Amino acid sequence: MIEVEVHSSLRDFLRKKSAPQWPHHLTMARLVARALRLGRPALMQTGSSFSKYSLSYLMPALMGDWSVIIVASVPIQKHLLTVEIPRLQAWLGITKQVRQGDQWQDNDQILLTTPESWLRDRLYQENRFPDQIPTIIDGADELEELVRQQLTITLTGSDWDELLQANPQYAELIRNTRVKLTKTVFSHPSNPYKCYLLEADEKAILSNLGEKLAAQNCLTAKFTEFWQHISPNNLVSDQIFWTSRQTATGLFQIHGAPIEIATYLEGIWNRQPLVMIGSFLTNESDDSTYRQKLGLPEILFVKFSPNRQYEHIRLYLPSRLPLPNTPEFRNALLEQTRILVGFSTNKPTVILVEDVPLRAQVGSSLAGEFGSRVKVDRTELPQDGVLVTGWQFWKQHQNVLPTPQLLIIATLPLPSLENPLVAGTVAYYKRRRKDWFRLYLLPTALNMLQQAIVPLRESQGIVALLDHRVNCRSYGKTILSVLEPCARVNYIDPNWFGIL
Repeated sequence: MIEVEVHSSLRDFLRKKSAPQWPHHLTMARLVARALRLGRPALMQTGSSFSKYSLSYLMPALMGDWSVIIVASVPIQKHLLTVEIPRLQAWLGITKQVRQGDQWQDNDQILLTTPESWLRDRLYQENRFPDQIPTIIDGADELEELVRQQLTITLTGSDWDELLQANPQYAELIRNTRVKLTKTVFSHPSNPYKCYLLEADEKAILSNLGEKLAAQNCLTAKFTEFWQHISPNNLVSDQIFWTSRQTATGLFQIHGAPIEIATYLEGIWNRQPLVMIGSFLTNESDDSTYRQKLGLPEILFVKFSPNRQYEHIRLYLPSRLPLPNTPEFRNALLEQTRILVGFSTNKPTVILVEDVPLRAQVGSSLAGEFGSRVKVDRTELPQDGVLVTGWQFWKQHQNVLPTPQLLIIATLPLPSLENPLVAGTVAYYKRRRKDWFRLYLLPTALNMLQQAIVPLRESQGIVALLDHRVNCRSYGKTILSVLEPCARVNYIDPNWFGIL
C-alpha cells in the first residue's frame, strides 16, 4: 500500500539528515498519501513553516502512481524546485516530470501553479485545469483573502474611457458622472490606509448612470458586471464598496468585493481530490469555523501542535506599561525598544509597529542611537540589522528575511476600526447581530500573531509583547494561549541574549 511505502521511504530519508526534524513528518505523509489514494479531502494545520513540513506532501506526490497539481506561492515553488524536489528525486531514483505553469498539459505529472491562477480557473470555469486531478494547496492560510481578491471588481480609468467610446451619444452623462465622483472621492479626508468606503451619495451617482445606460443596453462588460452588484434592485447583501485614489494624477478607482465568500466556493471543492495545508487555519478545537468561511464540505481535519521541546519561544511580557491608546505609550515604547535592541547586538531584530507615524518615530529614534543598522520597511537587512516595519510587510517577507533573534511587538494585530474596510466589515456583522469581535477581529489577530512568530518558534527566539491589553483585557488569555509553548517572564533576561 502506498502509505506504507511513503512512510518507509521518508523515514529512511530523514534518518540520513543530521538536523532536527519536524516531528510530524511521517504521520502527515501517511495521511496525504491516503487522501490522494482514496480521493478524499483532507485539511491539515501544521503550526510550522512550509520549509519544515513540505517533505510530508512531496514524498507521496512523487511516489504515487498519479499526477498532481501543487498550488503554492512563487517563493514556495522556488524552494520546492531548487531544494526539496531535486533531493527527493535523487533519493528515490525517479525522474517524475515537474513543471511550473498556469495551464495543465496532457503529459504533465506534477504541475506547480499559483493560488491566483488556480482559483481564477475554478471560480470562473476557465477549464485550464482538468477536474479530478489530485490537488495539494500549500498555504491555505491565505485562501480567504486570495479568493476575495479574485472576486473583487474594479472600475479603472480605462473602463470609463471604454464606456465613453462605446456610447458617444451619452458622452455628457458619462463625463458629468465621472466629474461628480472625482469631486466626492477626493473630498474624503486622507487616511493611512489609502481607501475610502463608498458613501450613499456616491452610490446614488453610480446608480443614476447605471439605470440610464442599462435601460438602453449600453453598459460595457465591466460596467455590466459592476452594475449587477451595486444596482439597488440587484444589490448583493454581502458586498462592500470602496474607492482608492491617486492624488498626483487626480485618478480614482472603485472596488467592490464580497465580505463572505462561502457561496462562491461551495461548487469548486468536489471537482478534484483535495489536500489543503496551512500553518494556522483556525484557533478552534475543530474546523467548523474555517469550513463555514470557505464553504467546505465535511473533511478530515488534522491539527498538529508545536513540539514543546524544540518549538517554544521566550516571551517577554512586561506587566506595567501604558495602554496603546494613551499619550504615555509612545515614550514607553521608545524606551523599551532602545533597551531591547541594545541587548540584541549580533543578530537581526524585527520591530512590528502598525501605526505609520509611530513607526517612523521609532525608526528615527533608534537610527539616532544605532545608526545604519536600523532599516524601515526594507528587505535588505544586515546580520545585526534592526527592521522597523508593519504586520503586512513582515508577513509577506518573513520567509526571505533572516530569522531574527528578537521580535518586538508594539501592539496586537487587531484590525483597526479606523481602516474603512475594517469598519465596513464590522458594520456588516453588526447589521446581522453577529459578534464582530469574536468572529472577525480576534481570529484575524490570532492568525496574524501565530504566523508572525513562526520563525522565532523554530529558532527558539525571543518575542517581546509590549501591548498591556494582554494583561488587562478579557481576551488576553486567548492571546497568550496561542503563544504557547513559551517561557514567559516580565523582566528582560540578559541570559536570553547570551549576555552573562
